[in-house]
Amino acid sequence: MSQDKISDMLTKIRNGVRAGHEKVDIPLSKLKLEIIKILKNEGFIKNFKLVEEKKDNYIRVFLKYTDENKPVIANLKRVSKPSFRQFYGKDEIPRIFNGLGVSIVSTSKGVLTGKKAKEAGVGGELICQVW
Repeated sequence: MSQDKISDMLTKIRNGVRAGHEKVDIPLSKLKLEIIKILKNEGFIKNFKLVEEKKDNYIRVFLKYTDENKPVIANLKRVSKPSFRQFYGKDEIPRIFNGLGVSIVSTSKGVLTGKKAKEAGVGGELICQVW
């Protein structure tokens, strides 16, 4: 496990999709939960569930596949890292695959998609990109 918990989460999802798993479990944090909610709202995952056990709390993420059993998530890319933070203004947030992908941005108004951040008129730290 690295110091970058967001990268660990993205890697778990990426590996689960590549291995064809139905679900993956991710340790709970507020930021990870917000990112998972965006993935759900944008249609990249089927669903998620908070699991609370005596020792651990985690997020169970149910991965999504097409009818041909192809993963919906083609790639997850960590952009801003603890060692190299990347901030973008509201007009600089990149579009992913002509709008088919999603940028996830941490803003002063919470964790938003790049599109919603532009609409809200805020920039922020570009956490990751999904397509």
